[in-house]
Amino acid sequence: MADASPPSGVEILCIGTELLLGNIVNGNARWLAEQLAALGLPHFRQTVVGDNRDRLIAEVQAISRRSRVLITTGGLGPTPDDLTTEAIAAAFSTPLDERPEVWDDITTKARSRGRTPGAETRRQALLPCGADVLPNITGTAPGMIWSPIEGFTVLTFPGVPSEMRSMWQATAVPWFQRSGLSKGLFNSRLLRFWGIGESTLAEQLHDLLDQSNPTVAPYAGRGEVKLRVTAHATSEAESLRLLDATEAELRQRTGSLCFGCDDQSLASVVLEHLRKQQQTLSVAESCTGGGLGAELTAIPGSSDVLLGGVIAYSNALKQRLLGVSAELLEQFGAVSDPVAQAMAEGVRRVTESDWSMAVTGIAGPGGGSAEKPVGLVYIAVAGPDGCFSQPIRLGETRGRDWVQTVSVGEALNRLRLRLMEAV
Repeated sequence: MADASPPSGVEILCIGTELLLGNIVNGNARWLAEQLAALGLPHFRQTVVGDNRDRLIAEVQAISRRSRVLITTGGLGPTPDDLTTEAIAAAFSTPLDERPEVWDDITTKARSRGRTPGAETRRQALLPCGADVLPNITGTAPGMIWSPIEGFTVLTFPGVPSEMRSMWQATAVPWFQRSGLSKGLFNSRLLRFWGIGESTLAEQLHDLLDQSNPTVAPYAGRGEVKLRVTAHATSEAESLRLLDATEAELRQRTGSLCFGCDDQSLASVVLEHLRKQQQTLSVAESCTGGGLGAELTAIPGSSDVLLGGVIAYSNALKQRLLGVSAELLEQFGAVSDPVAQAMAEGVRRVTESDWSMAVTGIAGPGGGSAEKPVGLVYIAVAGPDGCFSQPIRLGETRGRDWVQTVSVGEALNRLRLRLMEAV
């Protein structure tokens, strides 16, 4: 009988009953997977285990037989259900010992915040004999780097994303770079599109989606489509060259449909256009209920461009705050091109902004009619070159949140296109 294959690859183990119950979205696993890909590390499995000592021990032992490296997140806190360190030590029959330097760090941080660490907090200073401390700069829960058996290493991180990410960059990345485990280098770039469906975009770019390096993979969201471009190379410079060439081809084929890449959003792109042109913006909202303003104000520095907005849900407020005439509301209804335009012109006049957007529609689930069904939304954009409005029909079956979210994106995209034309 042939010998079993030696352990290889990296696994991610996320610990916490709240993850199994769906109380918390497991964003840590996704982020870690992206980091492993960028380092060129083969990554084969992700597992979630609740706060159960026996199941955690069994899972760690199983992973040690099939993988070279285990990365864990969660379960490093001071409460009784934080079992990660204890369970990993038990999985390899290794005692825990207290690290004085860790306890000193914990007490120093607690006192700097005006607190006295309790006895339960001292558990965080316990690590398996032989493990190296993985320092936590911002929090109190340290991690560890430990090789309990030959050919297998465990790296533990807290579940708090900000703590995990800073620890990863400071300690894990250098360790992996020295380990010799990397199989080349991967770099990714995310291109973002608005105004085209996933299937249509995939059909137009079918030859690029079929290529092997860089790979191009589509992802659909609420109104937005993303293309992740991933290049595999032996050097950073070569991977970036491959990415740049594919991105240029994608942008050339899709034109203004591609609004940005990576962390850019429609809101950040719009604000940047306005900032470069030294122009200001205001918004008037009805059916989106402040969603448009929230999307813009989520971007740091938006206050130097966005002057303000009005949520005019009732017809009375549309008249009083935005100057929409009673005659327009009577003749065309609140959900109409003329009213959307009047809202946009009104908020632009009141705030004295260069540009404005207005949204009025029927988000549902009720309130629709044969003439004006749920999902009918009018979006107006007003600027130095005039005010224009056009409806969008988002359907009756996708729900209120869908209508509101896509309406916000559509409004931002229409302003983006107008700003591009104005340059």
